[in-house]
Amino acid sequence: MSLRRFFTFLLLGLGLIGLIWVAALRLTRPVEDAAQPAPSRRFDLAVAEARAGQPSLVDYGRLDGRIQQLMEDPAMVGLAVAVVENGQIRFAKGYGETVAGSGDPVTTDTVFRWASLSKGVAADMVALLADQNRLSLYEPVARYSSSLRLPGGTENQATVSDLLSHRLGLFAHAQDPKLEEGWDPNYLRGTLATLHNICPPGSCHAYQNVAYDAASEIVERATGQSYAEAVRDRLFRPLGMRSASMTRAELMQAPSWARPHVGGRNSRPVEITESYYRVPAAGGVNGSIGDLTVWMLAQMGEAPDVLPVRVLQAVQAPRANTPGETGRRRKFRERTTSSAYGLGWRIIDYAGHRVVGHHGGVRGYRSLIMFDPQRRSGIVALWNSATSKPNGIEYEVMDMIYRLPFRDWLGIEDVSRDTQPEPERPENEGAGAG
Repeated sequence: MSLRRFFTFLLLGLGLIGLIWVAALRLTRPVEDAAQPAPSRRFDLAVAEARAGQPSLVDYGRLDGRIQQLMEDPAMVGLAVAVVENGQIRFAKGYGETVAGSGDPVTTDTVFRWASLSKGVAADMVALLADQNRLSLYEPVARYSSSLRLPGGTENQATVSDLLSHRLGLFAHAQDPKLEEGWDPNYLRGTLATLHNICPPGSCHAYQNVAYDAASEIVERATGQSYAEAVRDRLFRPLGMRSASMTRAELMQAPSWARPHVGGRNSRPVEITESYYRVPAAGGVNGSIGDLTVWMLAQMGEAPDVLPVRVLQAVQAPRANTPGETGRRRKFRERTTSSAYGLGWRIIDYAGHRVVGHHGGVRGYRSLIMFDPQRRSGIVALWNSATSKPNGIEYEVMDMIYRLPFRDWLGIEDVSRDTQPEPERPENEGAGAG
C-alpha cells in the first residue's frame, strides 16, 4: 500500500514539475518572438480640431478655406497639413485623394514619402550619437564611412559636420543621375573621388544626396545596427511615430498610403521609384502628417528625453550661407530675405524672425516643414503630386503667426499663374530628392 502511494505522489510531483517548466518557457520567451506593440502616441492628434477652435493667432477657418480652394487646382491630388502653435497641435487635416479619381480620402494617417525631410532625421541621429560621445562631428568623415571617397583624398579632411551641411567640395547633386539609373550608392560614393572639387571641403555649400547618405554608414558603425533599426529604436519609437518607415514595401503596406502622381494638370499615378530608398539618410523616410507633426514638435524641444536641447542646437546652428536657396525663394523674398544651412536643416530669416525648415521632393511627392523654435509654432505639409503650389501654405501660416499683412502666397487669386507650367522635379533642390 505504501509503495502504491509512493508512485502516486511521484507521478503527481512529475506532473507539477512539467507544468512549472511549461510556464517558465512562456515567461522567458525571447522578446523578438512576440509581436512588438505599436508605439503609443506621444502627442495627442485627435483633439486637433477642437483646439483649432480656441483663441489663436492662426485663422483656421480661413486656412481651411484657402486649402480647399487650392485643392480645386487640377494639378492637386492629395494633401495633408498640420499646424502647431505654442507647442500644441492645433490643426491637422487631409484633403483630396490617395489616388486621383479613386474616392479614397487622404487622412491624417495617410502615409506619404518625406523625401529630403529625411536629411533632418539623419542629422539628428548623427548629432544624437555625437552627444553620447559615440562619434565626433568634427573628425574626418573617413573615420566613420567606409565607402565615401572624395577628390584628392579629401575625405580625410572633410568632417562629419561638412558632410551633413553639404560642404564636401563637390558640385551639387554629384552622381544623382546614376543613382536614378539604378547604380549602387556604395559604389557611387567611391567614384566621387574621380570628380573635381569646386572648393576645398568646408568652404562652400553644394547640395548632395549620394554623398550625404554616408551618414547612414556613420550611424551603422556607431551603433552596430542597420540605419533603419537605429533610427526606429532611438527616434521613431520613443516619439510614438507609428507610421514612420524607410522602405518601399513598408509604404505600400500601410493601411492608407498616397500614390505618387506626375503630369501637372493631367496628373497620373506612377510607379514608386526605389532609387532614394537606397540612400535612406538622404531621402528614404515615409510617414503620415501626424508623425511629421510629432517630428516637428521634437525639433521645437518638446521631447528633450529623446532629442536633448544640445542636439537641437547642434543641428539648427547655421553652418553655411545659401544665397542660392534665397534666390530660389524669390517669389517670397518679401518675407525670406536670407538663408543658411545647418546640419540637415535650413535656417531662414523670415521677416526678422529665425525659422528652421526644409523642403523635399521625389518623383510624385512633395513635402515641407517650417517652424519657429522660439515660439514653438510651425507648419508641415505632404502631398502626392508634382506641383510646387502648396509651398505657399507655409508662408500664409507663418504670416498669421507673426501678424503680418495677408499675401496671396498660394497664388489662388493670380489667375495668370495657372497658365505657367510647373516642373516635375523639386526646383528648390534640383535633381532627385529635394
